[in-house]
Amino acid sequence: MISTQILVSIFIFTLQKLQKILPGDPALALAGEERDAVSLAFIREKYYLNDPIYLQYINWAGSALKGDLGISLRTNEPVTQLIGEKLPVTIQLAIMAMIIAFLVGVPAGVLSAVKKGTVIDYLANIVTLSGLSIPNFWLGIMLILLVSVNLGWLPASGYESIFKDPVRSLQTMIMPAFVLGTSLAATLMRHTRSAMLGVLKADYVRTARSKGVSKHSVIIKHAFRNALLPIVTLSAVLFGQLLAGAVLTEQILTIPGFSKLIVDAVFTRDYAVVQGVVLCTAIGFLGMNLIADIAYFLLNPRMRSML
Repeated sequence: MISTQILVSIFIFTLQKLQKILPGDPALALAGEERDAVSLAFIREKYYLNDPIYLQYINWAGSALKGDLGISLRTNEPVTQLIGEKLPVTIQLAIMAMIIAFLVGVPAGVLSAVKKGTVIDYLANIVTLSGLSIPNFWLGIMLILLVSVNLGWLPASGYESIFKDPVRSLQTMIMPAFVLGTSLAATLMRHTRSAMLGVLKADYVRTARSKGVSKHSVIIKHAFRNALLPIVTLSAVLFGQLLAGAVLTEQILTIPGFSKLIVDAVFTRDYAVVQGVVLCTAIGFLGMNLIADIAYFLLNPRMRSML
């Protein structure tokens, strides 16, 4: 994880410095429109822009390790402060989306596996295919037109902190959470179905059935509990993807979250914010993968018995 993060940080810094992500000169962006040669020289010296690229990376990485990701060119605020303000919004959105995905995808997957080959199974697969095929941005626009414009049930955009007004916060976040949750529910449904089909063919499940254990107990206590292992680990990875991939949803529904922050930074050539956000996104994604590995180890008795 540490070695991967180092490679990612080098990749992020080098691409930007080589002007592959954000074309333009950082010194010109910092100096503003009314700039002169003296100001440009001062900025290049202050931010080590005259140094070789490897020295610039060492200075940037050293500051990042101390929690200093630089200053935003657009707002003149510390990047860490901006991330601290925007990240909780995306975390709330991701948690709500995961809850919706679990409530829909996992029961549908279990039911589809138990009713394999029936009309229920085919309907569940059709719904899953729809959830994977419908683009999030299109679904978000359609929900705005239907739920907000035509029916007036929920606000079309905006955000309110859950700590200030919980009811208003849920009203503004339920629609974007549903948009993100549909595709996740489809993914969870497919994996739950596959895991359940594999477990239902296991010897211990057949043994439980031969002993006269009720069908409900066989499905819930024996099959589902063991099929849940890969689902839990998959959920951690999906949560990491949500933190990094809610860009379109946050843009369409005007949610001031983590993903919208990087989009705005790219459009305004805010180099420090782009570097800081992408770095934190990579750390979060790698961290969720680590949590997935640890969760699988803790939940799987066979892995613990190898110690």
